[in-house]
Amino acid sequence: MGPTEHRRRLVSLALPVYCELLAGVTAGIINMVWVAGLGGAAVAAVAVATNVENVLLGVILMAGSGTTVLVARARGAGDAAAAHAAVRGGWALWALLTPAVAVGGYAAREPLARLLLDDDGHATRLATEYFAVALPGMAVYFATNVVDGILKGAGDTRTPMRLSLLANGLILLLDPLLILGLGLGVRGAAIATVTGRTVALICGLAVLRRSSRGRPGTAGRRKKVLAARALAADARRTAATGLAMSADFVIRMTGSLALVAVVARIGVAEVAAYGIATKAMYVATMAFYSVRQAAAIHTAHLLGAGRDERRAVRRQALTVAGALGLAAAVTLLAAAPWIMRAFGAGGDVAAAGALHLRCLGPYLVLLACFIGVAGVFEGSGDSPALARITTYGSVLQLALAYALVGLGLPGICLAMACAVALQCAALARLSGRRRTPRTPSRPAGPGPAAALRGSWSRVRGG
Repeated sequence: MGPTEHRRRLVSLALPVYCELLAGVTAGIINMVWVAGLGGAAVAAVAVATNVENVLLGVILMAGSGTTVLVARARGAGDAAAAHAAVRGGWALWALLTPAVAVGGYAAREPLARLLLDDDGHATRLATEYFAVALPGMAVYFATNVVDGILKGAGDTRTPMRLSLLANGLILLLDPLLILGLGLGVRGAAIATVTGRTVALICGLAVLRRSSRGRPGTAGRRKKVLAARALAADARRTAATGLAMSADFVIRMTGSLALVAVVARIGVAEVAAYGIATKAMYVATMAFYSVRQAAAIHTAHLLGAGRDERRAVRRQALTVAGALGLAAAVTLLAAAPWIMRAFGAGGDVAAAGALHLRCLGPYLVLLACFIGVAGVFEGSGDSPALARITTYGSVLQLALAYALVGLGLPGICLAMACAVALQCAALARLSGRRRTPRTPSRPAGPGPAAALRGSWSRVRGG
């Protein structure tokens, strides 16, 4: 496969993924727009709460990304047993992780809000109200991520896109009704988000269930009970594959969330501006992550088929992601004031946010390169080094931000750019090494497509 074919494959996989990720970001943007009229405290509360959701999303990426990589590798190898194991492992991890996040998060909602917001109590109370609905609702979000992982691993990135568009279409309709119409404020934003995601999850589960209907012998297999030992092994395999990606994402999002506390030392207006600017920046960064997912799926499929073309895929991922990063930097530089106005910001918040967006250019270009190339490591099962690089980079970013906070939001941007530059240098060094991918050995079956059609019924076990 030549460079052009690799690039076309990456783009064809990445476009639906981007639409899906962008729709997810849109949910936070929609909420931010509707609560903007409630004041700066409401905007700050929702900004902090949605950043916490992003951190928690990284937890379930252990199941979602692990399932995607293992299913894609099984698809390339024609290994149906491995596809079944990946799906079972993904759902097992969901069952293990969800109660801790949903129940534990609800119990800790008020201390968490106080930790992240240092104000007179108004913003903290609003964030607590949002957490009371959103954190239990993470159970739905987590399940959707597993469904997406199954579909993406099978090469279907369009169905997750459609499900995400459905969820966010419902959020768009419900937000004004609940936030303003019924006077629920930030709590209404959380209810709208969870409701939209729940409807999308139901539809996604229906897609998996319909795909198993009419398959010969399925009814008999439904009566089989999965052995606990086999299920535990599947969960461990999926967790081992997705853990590094999960850690990488959690560390990066935690670093972003920690910056909120640094920005809070500048002022409440700057916190609100940072929250809005971060939402706007996500429109760009989700494009980078779509390239990462496409590179991971493509790399895993090629390796499963016995074709090690990681170097070629890495070059094309760098080309595509770098171009996207440059386009994003130029767009934010030129359109920063209009972007802030589109979010309903005004006065000091709008001015601070526009300045922040205009200073993000170098950071975005470097981040795009890092994230795009990282997908190749993820797809080859060689991503633990990425988590280490991201950890060191996030610690450095936070330290630099504290040192440069006196410069205001431009100092924060400088800290972010310096940290990601060092991460890119470390990744460039790592890219010169070639490692044998850790491909699980499983007996061949009737084919991964058939395996995926029966996966949902097998997981249900009845």
